[in-house]
Amino acid sequence: MNLIISGTNRPNSYSEKVANYYLSKLSEDGEGWRLLSLNELPESFVFSDMYGKRSSAFQGIQEMVSEAKKIVFVIPEYNGSFPGILKAFVDALSFPHSFHHKKAALIGLSSGKYGNIRGVDHFTGVCNYLRMHVLPLKIHIPSILTEIDEDGTIKEGNARQFMDEQIKEIKEF
Repeated sequence: MNLIISGTNRPNSYSEKVANYYLSKLSEDGEGWRLLSLNELPESFVFSDMYGKRSSAFQGIQEMVSEAKKIVFVIPEYNGSFPGILKAFVDALSFPHSFHHKKAALIGLSSGKYGNIRGVDHFTGVCNYLRMHVLPLKIHIPSILTEIDEDGTIKEGNARQFMDEQIKEIKEF
């Protein structure tokens, strides 16, 4: 089993729409993929599941991450980096087996013109610390608001072409 993580807890986020695109494309070959949106975290997550404590609601999430062989992170830009909820999520998971020597692919997106370059670089550092093997092809999607239709469909164009190229490499990774 493999996992795609939508790296924000914002409801109806563009990250989740991109994550769903990856889920549909990566699942085509029959390899097992699941989507975890951080808006599925328990409401009291930062109080109930940090520092070794585990609620029953978080235990299923922990198991999902522990079982994953590959993890795709869809990372929106929050204040020039990645969302704090994504860092809190990583910190809450059991160390080191949650991420140790697993494969990671990173997709950054933003409403601005740089596609969360800094946030993806920052998160690459976190992945390296966790001893994850990061796919060298990292995607940065600028102006995400213009890349997705109202129904969540990724428009034809450069962003979709780059995503499809990365998806091909994730399958081979």
